[in-house]
Amino acid sequence: MTQKDITFVADFLTEHFNEAPELYNRKGKYFNVERVGQYLKDEDDDLVSPPNIEGNQWFSFLKNSTHLKESPLLFPYYPEKSLHFVKRQMEGVIDQCLQKPADVIGKSVHQAVCMSLYKTSQSEDSTPPLFKLPFLWNDKTSNIHYVLFTMLENSISKIHILRRHTDTSRSVSNGILAVDFGNFLNSSISESSDSRCYSCLDAHFYDDETVTVVLKESVEQEGKERVLAQLPLS
Repeated sequence: MTQKDITFVADFLTEHFNEAPELYNRKGKYFNVERVGQYLKDEDDDLVSPPNIEGNQWFSFLKNSTHLKESPLLFPYYPEKSLHFVKRQMEGVIDQCLQKPADVIGKSVHQAVCMSLYKTSQSEDSTPPLFKLPFLWNDKTSNIHYVLFTMLENSISKIHILRRHTDTSRSVSNGILAVDFGNFLNSSISESSDSRCYSCLDAHFYDDETVTVVLKESVEQEGKERVLAQLPLS
């Protein structure tokens, strides 16, 4: 801001925000904020009191710059319009920028495979979500996409791994498989599966060969409720 801008604001506050006790009991406004409020009106009409841009350093810089004066990278300035008008203009430009990529990407995407995971009832509102924890990983070395997820119905102790080749014309062995954590951490055969059964709280790929999972004991005991495990993908 220039000193002129600061002086203008100070003068405005002095002129329009003086105490006026005789007006306090009057209904309606007793402050003249038209110069501020005009910027906030959601309409396309011109401002009642447009700002004076003379002496503004930014506009002087643009005016004297041959390259920036007509640059399409700079958003145009509308000194006669409110902020709502400028906001709508900017939203329109952004939507226009995003539309072309959306069309191109949308036309390039096609279904490679369809796999039925579960069926829901006719009323989907009453059906609890059965699909949880989807995590995506791309192994660039072997060109394989992975998806980790769990199915909540009757298989909370399992994590499912879906594998697809990035080249949709090629297939991979064991396209989808499930890992059952159950009681695999039991230290001895004598431990019952009921007492130490695990379900998966979260799972992410640590790297191309390793999966990190957070397991929860079904029967909670102090100090043994959670387990962080690193599992080799092999």
